[in-house]
Amino acid sequence: MLVQIEGKPLGPRLPEWLRKPQRRTEADHELKKMLRTRGLHTVCEEARCPNRNDCFSRGAATFMILGDVCSRSCSFCSVKTGRGLPMESLSAEPEQVAEAAAHLNLKYVVITSVNRDELPDGGAAHFAKTITAVRRRLPDSKVEVLTPDFKGSHRALETVLDARPDTFNHNIETAPRLYERVRPQADYRQSLEVLGYARRYAPGILTKSGLMAGLGETEGEVRQVLEDLRAGEVDVVTIGQYLQPTRAHLPVAEYVRPDVFDRYRRYGERLGFRAVFAGPFVRSSYMAEMMNEKAKEEGGTSIDD
Repeated sequence: MLVQIEGKPLGPRLPEWLRKPQRRTEADHELKKMLRTRGLHTVCEEARCPNRNDCFSRGAATFMILGDVCSRSCSFCSVKTGRGLPMESLSAEPEQVAEAAAHLNLKYVVITSVNRDELPDGGAAHFAKTITAVRRRLPDSKVEVLTPDFKGSHRALETVLDARPDTFNHNIETAPRLYERVRPQADYRQSLEVLGYARRYAPGILTKSGLMAGLGETEGEVRQVLEDLRAGEVDVVTIGQYLQPTRAHLPVAEYVRPDVFDRYRRYGERLGFRAVFAGPFVRSSYMAEMMNEKAKEEGGTSIDD
């Protein structure tokens, strides 16, 4: 059956396990207003995350730095593609993120970004400035970064890691067979190397990665990705259902059943990940604080250990 709005089919009706009421609260509106007054962006909104109203109602958000225009055009992502703003116009962004995080009294701050391939360091120094600014305002809070691949630059990775985030996250996204269609400007092996280098360079920092299900991958391919991530000593992995953000984006190949996500979780746990979060609404940054605590309970390390 197709869902229709004004007679236009939008695609298959969502299965029961993917129907989630979207509640808007006063806290939701207040958080959005606070972000707008500081000129800040969140990946929650830009990527049309299905959990965004839940997070906003709890006063949580994943800050997206380096502007809101990405130099890449991944077929699954709704963030705008083009040339980003000049860095001079973003000079206040690190302090604005820190101010917003302090305003929300966040105990766990997640920072991600668009790709800025045109910059010599891919925006790594801006990441470091933002981490530093947040630590200055919230010295007792944890910081997680979800970074691009920086085109594999070790120097860029070192710049970010030297700022000492508690968790370093870089998403592998999908199986290598699907990269050309899903993530054409990225490279599977390069992303694995980014995670592996982060582990070798900063062994005291938790490493994390995530992938989407429902893009046409097989269960065997997901297991192979998990094996590859674990071979690089990644600590935490997230697996969630891909949902098409607009008609212009890659269609959903399959709505993966919850029992399949359970199998992925059990397999990842057998491989030795310190934490595996798998389910239809799991997202890389959703409930990130809980993921960090779970990983530490299972023997993960953190900067303050």
